Amino acid sequence: MSDLIEEHHFDCPACGAPISVLLDLSVPEQIYVEDCEVCCRPLEITIRAGADGVAGFEARQADR
Repeated sequence: MSDLIEEHHFDCPACGAPISVLLDLSVPEQIYVEDCEVCCRPLEITIRAGADGVAGFEARQADR
């Protein structure tokens, strides 16, 4: 896997299931919506990329 793509594991804030997303670290700050792979509820993902990888990560239920 590229150094600019990193898999990040976390628990879904909607259903509590352990899931993962692929993060594109070539963009310093981003917010996007992705559905949980288990419950299919929309999650708002916020990330900050740093020199050494993920500097900040938050996932919350999106208001879609």
